[in-house]
Amino acid sequence: MGIRLVTATALVGAVSALVVPGVASAAPREPAPRPGADRSLEEVRKQVDRLYRKAEAATEAYNAARSASKKQSREIVRIAKEIVRAQEKMDRLKNRAGALARAQYRNGTLPDQALLLLKSRPEDFFHDADLARKGQQATRGLMGAMARTQSDLDEYASSASEQWQKLEDNRKKKAGAKQEIKKRLAAAKKVEDRLEKDELKRLRELENEAARQAQAKWLDSGVLDEISDRASKKGRKAIAFATKQIGKDYVWGAEGPDTYDCSGLTSQAWLAADRPIPRTSQEQWRQLPRVEIRDMRPGDLIIYHHDASHVGMYVGDGAIVHAPRPGRQVTLAGAGSMRILGVVRPDK
Repeated sequence: MGIRLVTATALVGAVSALVVPGVASAAPREPAPRPGADRSLEEVRKQVDRLYRKAEAATEAYNAARSASKKQSREIVRIAKEIVRAQEKMDRLKNRAGALARAQYRNGTLPDQALLLLKSRPEDFFHDADLARKGQQATRGLMGAMARTQSDLDEYASSASEQWQKLEDNRKKKAGAKQEIKKRLAAAKKVEDRLEKDELKRLRELENEAARQAQAKWLDSGVLDEISDRASKKGRKAIAFATKQIGKDYVWGAEGPDTYDCSGLTSQAWLAADRPIPRTSQEQWRQLPRVEIRDMRPGDLIIYHHDASHVGMYVGDGAIVHAPRPGRQVTLAGAGSMRILGVVRPDK
């Protein structure tokens, strides 16, 4: 049986001005007009937003490289274990081959005609000949097993070398992404540090106003008319986890339990619902089943921006829970307050 999400007073109060139908589409309270200053600050707002967006894109690249490095490290360990097993098998095969060689040496090799003459009974000769044939077959089988095992060892060595190269490449990508993140965040901080206290306050107001306007436009389109407010069982678990993280700081590359970035929050929320999903927003967009916005339900993930660099979890009533950016905390926001790329469903 489905439940209506985001009904708790604390949650509704947090976003009532942004996301609740009927309230969100009402005319927002207009701040005191400051034409010249606001035009200048609006450019600053757009500049800061671009810098944080680029930092977030770099964060997802960092997360992807780190995730790939972890996977390759595990693969290298697996290959190493396979090499040990194959080498142990090769040692056993070599011991068997040595024993066969020593037995053949002790028995010697005479022409079949001579062996027939030396045997007191012909049936002894044919019995021994049959044993010899079986011994030859066993030898050929042993040599084949040794060849296959050596081929496996060569293949494992080649795979290990390839994985080491991929690991090194991803370490470089991770380092490059880390530098890009620091660069963009430093640039954004530099821009904000140049503002006076009242200008910084006004900048935050402009940011909130831009989000309110985008959300109001989204709601005015009638999008909520068809969207269900009933989550699946696992979706409810994921939402419960994500909303419990509200108030925790955003830290790039973090996946809990004390701090999160955007995809760290969504991936951990669905892991808590026993449904592991890809770590990054781009991979969540690429790998998870997509659904139309009109078919969206609580627990689904909304992917934002053209490069899929941000993700939030839909919780119902036109709201998402997400980790916005550095300097902010996990919070509720309007699902339409950013440009939507599409929606994916982890448990479809």
